Amino acid sequence: MAGKKKKSLKGVDPEYLKKQKASLVRKHRQVINLNDSEMAAIEQYCAKFRVSTKAALYREAIMEKILKELDDNHPTLF
Repeated sequence: MAGKKKKSLKGVDPEYLKKQKASLVRKHRQVINLNDSEMAAIEQYCAKFRVSTKAALYREAIMEKILKELDDNHPTLF
């Protein structure tokens, strides 16, 4: 059986792709503490919606909240 070939983007600078990929690496660690009821709610949510990776859930929820707040409170001209 022949292996699958990787798609190569023609006309795109490999250095650009390397820098873009490097910028997406998560290297800043943050730790949060939850009480029992918060953890129970998260466990219940993950079980109900079959969430396997809690880190992705936390990232999505936090970034969604932050981006919404930034969008709602953008500077106005007047």
